[in-house]
Amino acid sequence: MTEISRRSLLGGSAAGVVTAGLLRADPAAAATVPQAAATTLRADVVVVGAGLAGLTAARRLVSAGRSVVVLEARDRVGGRTLNHEVGPGRVADLGGTWIGPTQDHIAALAKQVGVTSFPEYDEGEAVYYADGMRSTYSDTGPTGGAPSDPAILADLVALVALVDRMAGEIPVDEPWKAANAEDYDRQTLDTWLREHSINPKTRRVASAAFEAIFGAEARDVSLLYTLWYVAVAGNEKNPGTFERLINVRDGAQARRFVTGAQDISLRMARALGNRVHLSTPVRRIEQTADGVTVVSDRVTVRGQRVVVALPPVLAGRIDYTPALPSRRDGFTQRVPQGALLKCEAIYDTPFWRQDGLTGAVVSDTGPAKICYDVTPVAGTPGGLLGFVGGDEARRYSGRPEELRTAVLANFVTYFGSKAAQPREFVVQDWTTELWSRGCPVDVLPPGVLTEYTSASTDPVGRIHWAGTETATYWHGYMDGAVRSGERVVAELLPLLRGAASPSGAGAGGTRQGSAGVGSTSQGPQTLGAPARRLAATGSSEVVGATATAAVAGAAAAQRLRRRADAPADSR
Repeated sequence: MTEISRRSLLGGSAAGVVTAGLLRADPAAAATVPQAAATTLRADVVVVGAGLAGLTAARRLVSAGRSVVVLEARDRVGGRTLNHEVGPGRVADLGGTWIGPTQDHIAALAKQVGVTSFPEYDEGEAVYYADGMRSTYSDTGPTGGAPSDPAILADLVALVALVDRMAGEIPVDEPWKAANAEDYDRQTLDTWLREHSINPKTRRVASAAFEAIFGAEARDVSLLYTLWYVAVAGNEKNPGTFERLINVRDGAQARRFVTGAQDISLRMARALGNRVHLSTPVRRIEQTADGVTVVSDRVTVRGQRVVVALPPVLAGRIDYTPALPSRRDGFTQRVPQGALLKCEAIYDTPFWRQDGLTGAVVSDTGPAKICYDVTPVAGTPGGLLGFVGGDEARRYSGRPEELRTAVLANFVTYFGSKAAQPREFVVQDWTTELWSRGCPVDVLPPGVLTEYTSASTDPVGRIHWAGTETATYWHGYMDGAVRSGERVVAELLPLLRGAASPSGAGAGGTRQGSAGVGSTSQGPQTLGAPARRLAATGSSEVVGATATAAVAGAAAAQRLRRRADAPADSR
């Protein structure tokens, strides 16, 4: 994949394809496990990963007076959020994009760091394309964001109602304990759809939605996982529903961030200053009865505990000493990331709005089967986003010119001839990202939830897990990532030794052998300009959140301490 900076995306030719590659460490280095780096730091907690989960955890730990070092493999922060400049001060998102009702934690965090949101454009009608026929529909009808096709209406309404009812019986914290968990986890979503829908057209429409939701085909995903995914599309007061998952109006696609979703991570990183180390892939984590040693390409950090805020597929590629228990290792071996590409076409204006269209599309013909308007809040330039997921993503990955031709043909079918000539076309292929290995979320096939249960979140000795793939509300979404960072801090705080410091022990952790927490390291100067800019702009800023050390009673904390302090090879 072509590797370019975000700034150079602005120079993309209208006739060609800009592949939104990310600068990254040498992939060849991933084949080796290095010796300890020359620079050694100390911190209470080492956080691996500077996405929303890792930075949320670091921010809360610092606010609680704990020293933190964050190690990030990329040359940027934000994980699977990525801003794309489409004009001066105007951005679109190439990763996580929307927030909606019940996504309270990402909304609260955005407010704390000063990032505002605006409504997704939803004035007019959506496009529906099936069996070679184009029509339009309003999302104010009985099917909401799903098409109101008379041929599938009865089928679709019955299926959605059944999915909501079944999802309502799934415990969000322990889905494997549902009454019918074993039965649901023996079958795929595709098997179930074939048994419960009459019209093959219904299955094609449902499959298009799930390709965008999971980056997978219905045959890839356990029915239990699907029902649980719907169940967690809510919060503690509002049960999840399929409608909330897919809708713009009152749904998960209701709002976007004015300065892009990545800006939340950028602002957290600036406040954390040079606690954040970029271009620093972690290769090995060693733990003993006394602490952890985290070895990266640039720095070694010793701490009391480590938070691995990565998707399972990446967490499983780190070398652990002692080796992880077979249960955790077996889980990571069985859980790939979804296959999802995001294709953005940028136009001078959002011309489809003049035709009474919202920019939303549901289609049975790919590669871009699910589409949205991604025009910035200012109203120009116009932006259309097409999701390419599952089989289509695998088919077109690494073939950007063919993908451009096919997606623009889709856009012409949906929106007319004006869609044929964008001024810029950008492909973000998350499947080829070295430090993502897919998007948007982990894909659980049959048997994983019931066999491996809580392996995704159970601490292994001094190793703790975070990331949206560990969330029990809005799993796979930005809100789930933030929740996981908050959860892991509540898990950690009662286990940390020593007195907390009001300042979080400086900006970069203490060098090994230095005299006390007041002596701080500025970190390796070889991290490059992006890291130095973060340090320069953020080291004097105050982390604004007040830590909430939510510990469910002394007895629960004591049980957690005993479990987490157990040697890794005894679990």
